[in-house]
Amino acid sequence: MRTNEENVELADLLFPDVTDTVDYIFSKYPKRNLPDEAMVLRFAPSPTGFMHIGNVYTGLICTRLAKQSNGIAILRIEDTDKEREVEKGVSMIVNGLRGFGVVFDEGMVDEEVGVGAYGPYIQSQRLEIYKVFAKQMVSKGLAYPCFLTPDDLENIREEQEKLSLRTGCYGKWAKWRDASLGEIKERLGKKEKFVIRLYSTGNIENSFAMKDLVKGGVTLRENDMDAVLIKSDGFPTYHFAHPIDDTLMGITHVIRGDEWFSSVPLHYELFEKLGFKQLPYGHVSPLMKSEEGKKRKLSKRKDPEAAVSYYVERGYPKEGVLEYLLNIANSNFYDWRVQNKERSLDEFRLRIEKFNNAGALFDITKLNDICKEYIATLSAEEVYERVLEWALSFDTDTAKVLKENKDYCIKIFNIEREGSKVRKDMVKYQDAKDLLSIFFDSTFAESEVEDISDRVNKNLQKEIVEEYTKIFDIADNLDMWFGKIKNLAEKLECKPGDVAMVLRVAITHRTKTPDLYQIVQVMGNNIVEERLEAYAKSL
Repeated sequence: MRTNEENVELADLLFPDVTDTVDYIFSKYPKRNLPDEAMVLRFAPSPTGFMHIGNVYTGLICTRLAKQSNGIAILRIEDTDKEREVEKGVSMIVNGLRGFGVVFDEGMVDEEVGVGAYGPYIQSQRLEIYKVFAKQMVSKGLAYPCFLTPDDLENIREEQEKLSLRTGCYGKWAKWRDASLGEIKERLGKKEKFVIRLYSTGNIENSFAMKDLVKGGVTLRENDMDAVLIKSDGFPTYHFAHPIDDTLMGITHVIRGDEWFSSVPLHYELFEKLGFKQLPYGHVSPLMKSEEGKKRKLSKRKDPEAAVSYYVERGYPKEGVLEYLLNIANSNFYDWRVQNKERSLDEFRLRIEKFNNAGALFDITKLNDICKEYIATLSAEEVYERVLEWALSFDTDTAKVLKENKDYCIKIFNIEREGSKVRKDMVKYQDAKDLLSIFFDSTFAESEVEDISDRVNKNLQKEIVEEYTKIFDIADNLDMWFGKIKNLAEKLECKPGDVAMVLRVAITHRTKTPDLYQIVQVMGNNIVEERLEAYAKSL
């Protein structure tokens, strides 16, 4: 065992350039002046280039809990794993969250810009802070340099597995925890790589109780692993960085993914060793997917709908996505929405105690239904603006059509949008492209004509179109329209439905469309007559 004096000397050897003290660091992060009930939460993703819909889910929870408690939500970037980091990764996170209305009060707002007095908000810009705390821990004998190589660690793991033991650096396997100062100096003199490890004093045989904000009361085993605090590249691990950042930034509650629950014993020990007040944890269950009668995590490798880009590129309305995620978080949201159809989402109060503890099932069908309902509440003008916004980013051809034919497109979007029964067939703004294609000759000409000859033979089809052309009048009201179809059916001794279907195919090439009468009114006389004539000639 090293003496106190030796540990102080060791700390100076390992961190010769660190002159700041822990007290000095704390002086730069004063206590926040907030109401007692205020929650200060952080969402801390890594800039790896992939935004999981679960990130939006957790970010939404953090921002909502903060807002409804008159608190603060912070977006912090944990970029200590440089091997996984991608270019513009921070912007991807910020824009991905903002695209769904998840906006933070403090933290990163762009690739390089952070807003707030408790930054920097990117961990790679806080390395000097972590070194101050690491130096203090080494000086107190709470951490030490470890020179185990990757090969050494692999050999230890293999030996542990042969003995059916837990794998990791603990107990006798932590071979450098009690090394003499002389041994360490020798390795340092040789410029050998090292990491800084926790000197754990936990006992795996001992248990402790904790109350998880989501899971409730649980009993866990103490940590006895000498976890890495500072990697050989000088960057901290998440385990070491987060208690420091959370404490300095005045975080009051930690809401994070369930994958971190197994690390709670280590994090409890680190809070203790660092001399910090333990923060309450809430571990949110992952989004799940049903597959062959079994539930599994929504996977970025297996499930395209796991990616935020899936929803952005297809133009899912952010309001619909948020409503669905709120319903996943608190199942009572659906009942609240039914009773409060006109009220803002912000008025729904999210409650941690109602979070799903078993892993909520992510149902794309239910999400689609919610999005249908939302788009159905929009006016034709609003639909036009939303579709155009989507198209400008993802479909330039459609954007061109929309900009050049604004009034015409608004009339198209208004079909079956007024009245008590609004058509609900648009799930996402991308779907508008299919509707628009009916109304423009270029896309209509390229569309495949649905074959209905098994229901109405071609001779009768030709007769229906030719006879209807003689009586067609764009000025007919709805009753006159149906009256002519009914009379024509009687004349040709067929069903009114058959007449309507033939006309629908002739005018749209489809058997299923929005209301045909409204389609005809929007298209106008010339287009309808041209299509009727062309269809008759094709038979």
